[in-house]
Amino acid sequence: METSHETERMRRWVLALGEEARQCCDDVPLSAEDLEMSEALSALYDQPEGSRGLRGGSGASSPRVARWLGDIRKYFPSSVVQTMQRDAFERLNLKNMLLQPEMLDSVQPDVHLVSTLMSMNGVIPTETRETARLVVRKVVDELMKQLEEPLRSAVTGALNRAVRNRRPRHAEIDWNRTIRTNLRHWQETYHTLIPETLIGFGRKSQRPQREIILCIDQSGSMADSIVYSSIFGAVMASLPAVKTHLVLFDTSVVDLTEEMHDPVDILFGVQLGGGTDINRAVGYCQSLIRDPRNTILVLISDLYEGGVERNLLQRAGELIQSGVQCIALLALSNAGSPFYDKELAAKLAALGVPSFACTPDIFPGMMAAAIRREDVNLWAAQQGLAATPAPRSMDT
Repeated sequence: METSHETERMRRWVLALGEEARQCCDDVPLSAEDLEMSEALSALYDQPEGSRGLRGGSGASSPRVARWLGDIRKYFPSSVVQTMQRDAFERLNLKNMLLQPEMLDSVQPDVHLVSTLMSMNGVIPTETRETARLVVRKVVDELMKQLEEPLRSAVTGALNRAVRNRRPRHAEIDWNRTIRTNLRHWQETYHTLIPETLIGFGRKSQRPQREIILCIDQSGSMADSIVYSSIFGAVMASLPAVKTHLVLFDTSVVDLTEEMHDPVDILFGVQLGGGTDINRAVGYCQSLIRDPRNTILVLISDLYEGGVERNLLQRAGELIQSGVQCIALLALSNAGSPFYDKELAAKLAALGVPSFACTPDIFPGMMAAAIRREDVNLWAAQQGLAATPAPRSMDT
């Protein structure tokens, strides 16, 4: 006699394996909802055979696809819906359907969808563009809720520690930190604490304490990284103690610093694809630097250089020698291990430019470490990030 656990296990296998499994295991009880879930899965994964599958293109297939998108949101959790949407775009060529407002109303907004819309930006018709912006806005707003406070807290805390005032005036004393620092000087006899060390807030300055340059590759593989970078750039641009630049590049360079107040505008201005000239982009960033020792340059790229590699390495060496903190992020996303040019990453590492991929939840800690002038390579190792090792010998 089968137990309820075995029955549930068989039910899951039947749903996962599709129509043929249903026919072979017709003794496994499936509810009406189970059958609808199975139909939704079969429409995507039992292709290309069968007449019930989804069809790419346009016209009469669109209502059916819209209903299917609604069905999967009804039966599956958000993370599964996002995976199924991604598979549908790739397996069934549904990208063109996103040019229709009714289709955009049906999909589950996520970072992958924003990346897809970015890649289609040049062909989205006028009547659909506003709907597309609303979808992108929804994703950006949700990500801002998740990412803004961790980054703001990490950067502000690092800046405060960087300018800690050890000889404060009375009005500048940070009493909480002063008391914690001097607890060992508590005098039981007098029931008082003697503050041997006073810790004050950093004196406010009209000048930013740090300049941060986000230099982002516009190649198609970096689409998710651009989404997250735009949001982080907007957050940092709102901090008065930080001056932030946002630079995007392919074979040309576009400075979007003035657009950072609205990440949606940035994302709709991105042109994914084309060539890659990292040397030119780093050269432009080099021209922005006025205070090298207080500047952090974050290059977000897979490092497949289409420009002059020797010149890029020379620029990187000059930046490091001048005191600029340079970091190469091979990806800023949750997409897993990135593809990147390992040889160029190793050459940059030999010059003192740490290279590793970073997820959005770890990025605030990385920026805080850089602001505190910590060894970012060591920080990455402590986070379990695989930094690219320098080669034993390098011919630049």
